[in-house]
Amino acid sequence: MHSRVPFVQHSSAALTLVVGLVGVMTAVAQVPAAASFGGVRDPGVRQAATDGQPPPPLAGMTSDEMTFYEDGLARFQTVEVVTGAVPGQGNGLGPRFNSDSCSSCHGQPFVGGSSPAINPLPAIAVAQGADNQVPWFITRNGPIREVRFVSSNGVPDGGVHDLWVISGRSDAGSCKIAQPNFLPAGDPVSGLGGNRNIVFRIPTPIMGAGLIESISDSTILAGVNANTTNKRQMGVGGHANAIQGGNVNRSGNDGTVTRFGWKAQNKSLLIFAGEAYNVEMGISNQVFPQERDETAGCDTWYSPNDTLNFPNPASPPAATPVLSDVEAFANFMRLMAPPAPAPATASSQRGNALFASVGCALCHTPSMMTGATMASGSYHQPSAALSHQQANLFSDLLVHHMGTRLADGITQGAAGPDEFRTAPLWGVGQRVYFLHDGRTSNLITAVEDHASPGSEANQVVQRFNSLNAQAQQDLINFLRSL
Repeated sequence: MHSRVPFVQHSSAALTLVVGLVGVMTAVAQVPAAASFGGVRDPGVRQAATDGQPPPPLAGMTSDEMTFYEDGLARFQTVEVVTGAVPGQGNGLGPRFNSDSCSSCHGQPFVGGSSPAINPLPAIAVAQGADNQVPWFITRNGPIREVRFVSSNGVPDGGVHDLWVISGRSDAGSCKIAQPNFLPAGDPVSGLGGNRNIVFRIPTPIMGAGLIESISDSTILAGVNANTTNKRQMGVGGHANAIQGGNVNRSGNDGTVTRFGWKAQNKSLLIFAGEAYNVEMGISNQVFPQERDETAGCDTWYSPNDTLNFPNPASPPAATPVLSDVEAFANFMRLMAPPAPAPATASSQRGNALFASVGCALCHTPSMMTGATMASGSYHQPSAALSHQQANLFSDLLVHHMGTRLADGITQGAAGPDEFRTAPLWGVGQRVYFLHDGRTSNLITAVEDHASPGSEANQVVQRFNSLNAQAQQDLINFLRSL
């Protein structure tokens, strides 16, 4: 069932595989046209020479770290099947899932990014003869969306209800389970309207995630008390997710700061990977070992599906353990380089200054420093690639009230119904869809949607709107340069 790269063996084939797969994906992708708003124009998705190329690793990695990176990258692109898996085809899809590979959701502008311009989910829905119906909010030219229910049977829910089931697939045996009911329908492009009990999330990009993981709690928490006078005047607050035992700005598990996900609900890349493997692909693992649906006839493999693989006693003496997929995914995310900005122009330089002066930087902190951090491959000294690095993430990694317009009614940890983590803006110039639910591909609309009753960004948006058209254009050009 598991045919993986041993964690001591260098895999030079992984990047070759990526070039072919990413090249095909890029060849068919078309990004939305640029759009204007009140005379100011969003120039649209920024193109770069690296589009469709293999995702870049961090600079300064050791050969061991590169081995882990390439192994994780290859597995990140594995297309999962239900049963009858062959080498390179994973751990057993389903029984409920949103997609069949990590890279299908993280593909813009290359593997590890965000939701691609051409949505792969309609094809995945019916792969292998599956009986799934494509819901109203999944379109070929729209974002990848996962669904959370605000409530179920009259009680708060908040959990992900997967789009697809394996019923009818040629590799699913006798499994017969039904999709959730997502009706009534609303606007398929924005995802707004329709069923009031469902809310959406789109994939978060994972580029530079290891640098975010390597930022110390004290650095993040120092941001809570930074620029307090300006924040107070602008109505900006923010706190870490979550709160434990009266100890403000600490997580509910071990008292440390969580930082990944739309509501900063996940602590580490390993937890992030384990949750996604089970929730998005229905593959249980040693982080989340139980199946999410245990309907008889639908549990097609042992639980957990994905494990650390110890050598079989009958194997040759040279056989070595093989990492689990979730550990490999975490290594890939940890060692992936952050997005590269475009060369500065006169307009983007003016926009950079305006970004600070109107108050955007009060939440979208331009940079933080990482601490001394270990990475897989060495336990003797901190990773040079991750340690004491400047992470230009444009986020304080705190959660903020975003008001009624963006509220999704979901509480995760201490992040309430209208609270979200400040989205890192590095790479935003190459993203197709914006905000937590992908309601717009217009960056100016995304800025305006930050304003509504109860939002901490209201005065910032007012300042943006008070700028003349050229100044607004400069700020948008700066964002598209990131």
